[in-house]
Amino acid sequence: MRPQSLAGQAAFAPANTADIADAMIAASGLRIEVDRRHGRGAGLNPSGRFEPMQRETFDDGWQTLEDLPPFKTDVQIEKPRTAITRNESPDLSFDRSINPYRGCEHGCIYCFARPTHAYMGLSAGLDFESKLFAKPDAPKLLERELAKPGYKVRVIAIGTNTDPYQPIEKEWRIMRQLLEVLNKANHPVAIVTKSAMILRDLDILSEMAAKNIVRVGISVTTLDRKLARLMEPRAATPTRRLEAIRGLSEAGVRTTVMAAPMIPALNDHELERILEAAKASGAEEASYVLLRLPLEVSPLFRDWLLQNYPDRYRHVMSLVRSMRGGKDYDAEFGKRMKGTGPYAWQIARRFEMAAKRLGLTRRSLALSDDLFVPPNGSGVQLSLL
Repeated sequence: MRPQSLAGQAAFAPANTADIADAMIAASGLRIEVDRRHGRGAGLNPSGRFEPMQRETFDDGWQTLEDLPPFKTDVQIEKPRTAITRNESPDLSFDRSINPYRGCEHGCIYCFARPTHAYMGLSAGLDFESKLFAKPDAPKLLERELAKPGYKVRVIAIGTNTDPYQPIEKEWRIMRQLLEVLNKANHPVAIVTKSAMILRDLDILSEMAAKNIVRVGISVTTLDRKLARLMEPRAATPTRRLEAIRGLSEAGVRTTVMAAPMIPALNDHELERILEAAKASGAEEASYVLLRLPLEVSPLFRDWLLQNYPDRYRHVMSLVRSMRGGKDYDAEFGKRMKGTGPYAWQIARRFEMAAKRLGLTRRSLALSDDLFVPPNGSGVQLSLL
């Protein structure tokens, strides 16, 4: 964890995330001052779950809190050994992915990837959206992996954990370099983002679309600008996301609208409107995902809900738990994406009816994998005779 002032802090015994969740919400001492987290999503910054101690900020009467700096975006370089990550999850339609960044500056309070920051000794709260890691070697590593003898082509997913077009991509341009490698090798890729910055790469994406080796999913959580600003403070506005769908569609890029996540009693009433707006903007398909609250995401989301929509807190969480077997989250394969119970069934039926009515249910043809040409340029280790 990056060192910070310990003035006005006290240490207490370690505790399991689930055990301290309610205490985290109730204890105002754990909430970071608004001036220090302006423009961020989370209101808390608890120590990572693998850390031996938890720390709590409090005012000791000497105005020491005024000396603590605001949370600024800090980017460190990460040196992974491989670019492609593989998975065997039955809930996912892909078995490999690339994440050019760790952490995400968008600051979406509901982000299921927040707990991964604990593996870096950092918090799933404000650290996740302010202490980021970039992987500038990823394009070269990808080129080498694609050039390995016996490599079997499968669609690579990008944006499955954190957004590849988050604000720091404007400077680092790692995603664009990855696309250049994939385009040159004619390798199929599926991209997920909620950023209009993807339009920057239309020159590459349109070329890939002509070869049927790319599709894009744009996440549209809400059409309410106020809710979007509170819930996803540094992500593109709903209008800009719809513009991104339109721009991609007009360039011939197959685009899916992702109504994700659907949060009961908060944004689920917008489901049909989101699909209608996306269809009008050129989306060809649609999907949705129910709110997921794994590990530290639960107390972070509940604190955010109490701060911004206290009148809805009990209702929202009651419905969430009704779809998760009485818990905040059920990680069981086959259930974690859609939930169970009457309310989850109702959302599923509403989605199916709206998608069918709008013509968003047809499944696109599979991306081409027979055009692949293994890289043989710079960055690839030459084989021996």
